[in-house]
Amino acid sequence: MPSKRIIAVNAGPRRGWNTDTLISNAIKGAEDAGAEVIKFDLFRLEKYTGCISCFGCKKEKNKGHCICRDGLTGVLDAVRESDGLIIGSPNYLSEMTASFRALYERLIFQNLTYNVENPCCNAHPIPVILIMTSNAPDTNYINLVNNYKQTLSRFVGPTETLISGNTLQLKDYGKTDWEWTLFDPAAKLERHEKVFPLECKKAYEMGAALVK
Repeated sequence: MPSKRIIAVNAGPRRGWNTDTLISNAIKGAEDAGAEVIKFDLFRLEKYTGCISCFGCKKEKNKGHCICRDGLTGVLDAVRESDGLIIGSPNYLSEMTASFRALYERLIFQNLTYNVENPCCNAHPIPVILIMTSNAPDTNYINLVNNYKQTLSRFVGPTETLISGNTLQLKDYGKTDWEWTLFDPAAKLERHEKVFPLECKKAYEMGAALVK
């Protein structure tokens, strides 16, 4: 049997940091479970936009296919042909990144039919892992992530989530000229050393489960 193909998408700009690290652990879990994983970094693609409301995907011949051609086209095509999706974003100003939103709009809207009897035309549902990181506490954005979970589950496939809060933003808060008095650097470092590895383990397990 051919190995499953998983698509991983990093909707954050910082390679090697919190979001990217959790995604990488989920990728490792999927790979160790026998899957092939293809990763996209949204901040390093050619120019793209969110949904432009052209309604091309509403035509019968284009159902389930965004017809806008730009830097996201390859990602959308890859997801459509995949067996699972891992996607992660940091929280910016109480929302996912603009890059995440651009992909999310086009991923969802292409499958939305405006038809009461059959509201979704996605003929190939796939499991999804949604990861969000934030420097705020984990509990602050449960409703936000759950809203995304519900919509992704409805139009892409069954979705599991992982929220990592109170993340470490800098390696050393003391070596900057910024007066970030809002944070307790020692507490952030302690959490990063004690809790974040457990979240990485959880991401690994979720990645492995995605393949089974």
